[in-house]
Amino acid sequence: MGLSSPKVLSLQLSKQIKQYLVITGNYWAFTLTDGALRMLVVLYFHQLGYSPLNIAMLFLFYEVFGVITNLIGGWLGARLGLNKTMNIGLALQIVALSMLTIPADMLTVTYVMAAQALSGIAKDLNKMSAKSSIKLLVPKENEGKLYQWVAVLTGSKNTLKGIGFFLGGLLLTILGFKGAIILMASLLTIVWLFSLFALKDDLGKTKYKPKFTDILSKSSSINILSAARLFLFGARDVWFVVALPVFLAVNFHWDHWWVGGFMASWIIGYGIVQSVAPYITGKEPTGKAAFFWASYLMLIPVAIALTLHFDFYIQASLIGGLLIFGGVFAINSSLHSYLIVSYADSEGVSLDVGFYYMANAMGRLIGTLLSGWVYQEYGLASCLWISALFLALTAIISTKLPSDGIKI
Repeated sequence: MGLSSPKVLSLQLSKQIKQYLVITGNYWAFTLTDGALRMLVVLYFHQLGYSPLNIAMLFLFYEVFGVITNLIGGWLGARLGLNKTMNIGLALQIVALSMLTIPADMLTVTYVMAAQALSGIAKDLNKMSAKSSIKLLVPKENEGKLYQWVAVLTGSKNTLKGIGFFLGGLLLTILGFKGAIILMASLLTIVWLFSLFALKDDLGKTKYKPKFTDILSKSSSINILSAARLFLFGARDVWFVVALPVFLAVNFHWDHWWVGGFMASWIIGYGIVQSVAPYITGKEPTGKAAFFWASYLMLIPVAIALTLHFDFYIQASLIGGLLIFGGVFAINSSLHSYLIVSYADSEGVSLDVGFYYMANAMGRLIGTLLSGWVYQEYGLASCLWISALFLALTAIISTKLPSDGIKI
């Protein structure tokens, strides 16, 4: 009876929450450096004369290895524990940052792509560890609280990433590229050392040793949600990653500070909306909500594409449309993030979450590649029509999700 007393259970839960708070703090610290690094690379290589498309290609391996890491990372988390995958991710980010401290004339495209590959692996190990942890801390019967925790974590991550964009520009101005990289690597090393000491429990480690073939989800609801997630994020990045920044610079004559600042502000606002999504969708939404919100989102790129076609107040329409798209997309993203954690099996949660975010990374990769190629060949309107098509597919796929919130 002593082990099941309310007092002992309270202490055990408190210990778990402390572990989760450390993981969340690590995730936030990592996210700041990740956002700052992306802006540092964009601005610094822009100064060196790289074209926007070439700069986007520097992040190709970042996205490719994100796909691989999410697929394998969930398996590692189940075998090793989420504390170890978190610490491995932090260590890899420190290595990736250190690689960029060499003299500027040695920073070739291939070399920077390799550093970004390590950073992509590190980022997705951290994200998978943080998202998977929530499932283990919230009682199964308290789905509303689960959604709130997921929304706050997801929203705060994107808000911090936007702040990281500003931080990257500030550090580049004050310390220069190399100085900024050294400072971030030093601070992250302190976080990593603390994490090695503080994260002692094997949170998320399964009682059995999952086989490598277990990385593929055997749950139909998770497979359906993963397919929907792929097209959802492909729909965002097909016009947001390359096409939009280049369009703003070329057609509106914005300099890189205006473009970077605007994109950072958009991401911060996007993160804030994600955090409050449970108060908009309801605290225990089902797959039916995913269908409706994807359908609403599909209408926005269609409307923006039409304003471009008819040359109707293009600047106001594009910026206003982007802000509305960001708000509705944030709700979709937060809703999906809740559903995957809700559907995931508590025993081996990182396997399900890892598979799902593999699809997320694949969507980003497809969107990034299409964004550069379609914009270069056909323009921004074509990117928006593809976005609308992807969102239509997201909505159609979402009709197959369970409408009662139960995993199938």
